[in-house]
Amino acid sequence: MKWGLRGARACALGLVAGLLGGCWPERPFVAALPEIPEAYRAAATGPTRPPGFWAAQFGSPELARLVEQAQEQNLDIALASARIIQAQGQAEVAGAALYPQLQGTEDASRSLSPGTLRSKVGPFTSSVSNRFDLGLTASYALDLFGRNRSLAESARETATSSIYDRDVVAVATLASVANSYFLMLAAQDRLRLAREDIRIAESVQSAIRARLEVGTATALDLAQQDSVVANQRAAVPPLEQAVQQTRNLLAVLVGRTPESMSVRGGSLDALKTPAVRAGLPSQLLFQRPDIVSAETKLVAQNASVSAARAAFLPTISLTGTAGVASLTLKNLLRPDALAASLAEGLTAPIFTGGSLEGQLLAAQGLQIEALEVYRKSIIQALSDVENALIAVQQSAVHERLQLAAVAAARRAYQITEVRLREGTVDVVTLLNIQLTLFQAQDQLTQVRLERFQAAVSLYQALGGGWTQERAVAVFAGPAAGTGGADQ
Repeated sequence: MKWGLRGARACALGLVAGLLGGCWPERPFVAALPEIPEAYRAAATGPTRPPGFWAAQFGSPELARLVEQAQEQNLDIALASARIIQAQGQAEVAGAALYPQLQGTEDASRSLSPGTLRSKVGPFTSSVSNRFDLGLTASYALDLFGRNRSLAESARETATSSIYDRDVVAVATLASVANSYFLMLAAQDRLRLAREDIRIAESVQSAIRARLEVGTATALDLAQQDSVVANQRAAVPPLEQAVQQTRNLLAVLVGRTPESMSVRGGSLDALKTPAVRAGLPSQLLFQRPDIVSAETKLVAQNASVSAARAAFLPTISLTGTAGVASLTLKNLLRPDALAASLAEGLTAPIFTGGSLEGQLLAAQGLQIEALEVYRKSIIQALSDVENALIAVQQSAVHERLQLAAVAAARRAYQITEVRLREGTVDVVTLLNIQLTLFQAQDQLTQVRLERFQAAVSLYQALGGGWTQERAVAVFAGPAAGTGGADQ
């Protein structure tokens, strides 16, 4: 009898699996990745990775300190770390289906039964009874076709991708700290230049006023120079505003209130321009957290498709209970108070109105989407590096040419200033040369800012020194504040 029941169940299982296998909707999935070039078009040979603590390469201890503080205290990074904990919890929930579930039960009841239910004529006597139960219930779903295993793998890979997503936020945040710091230095430099330009314009103003007194200049000449002085003075407040507001932005990036921190700043002239080499494009696949995150999400979605396919197949569950029951508490632990049961059940989908087919189709669509996101992240990363390399190269050329322009404008002004004292230069020429010098010096500061920001962009495009090995450590303790980016 037992063999017959087991054999019939096996035959039913095979029949259902065969029927479902015949109607299982299959869709081709081709994971074609972009072609990876052998070298960057704008790259030079050199080390294959940027330095680990890239912020220190600019030669500013204050910048290095701000980057470290942002790594530890930035609130966007903290939010991303909280999402890691959430994803880990979901992974544990999904993985729990792979293990037996055990629950304890306890029940004590007292009931009163009326005597009128036991006899039709009196006298009627009510009865009071007690019942005590203590037991365990165990259940286990046999994962014959790997559905629970696939769901657990998908949740686990999703949790891992949340770590890499956190590092994407970290790399972008730390780059923002550096760029904001450079913006503040540039505003301070421009502010110093503006005040120096005011001094120069006022000196020229005094010279023209002296010429006016002796009759070698006109009131129009003086009025034109007065306009230059006024315009230079008007340029100071916006620069003061930029310095103060950028300092406040840095406070937010390091997770502090503006009133609680002080950033001294300095000058772009005091910084070093780091030499960064891009390495091989193929290495970028392991240096960028966004690429690794997209790849991990693709793996998670592949597992989701496997789980959706396994949902077409039967599920077998085992349930067992064991415990003791007694009418009196003193007999509850006697051997003859033992009660137990064991049950097995099979559930197979026969007609679901297209629900399972729809779930599989949706999972396959998400799988294709994840693949396209992965491909796009690779192409975008390669483009980011190429653009950053071009910016580094051209900003260096631009700075060199602008230095020459400033030197020429300064020589022209020095000659003009001498002739102004001698009274051999007209004021229109003087005004033009003044403005040319002021504009050339201001432009030089902005070009230097662009060069440092280009270096930061290259660091960021190369992953900011991020390593997958350090990111794995976050999985063991995401709340500890350790980062995957090796800044």
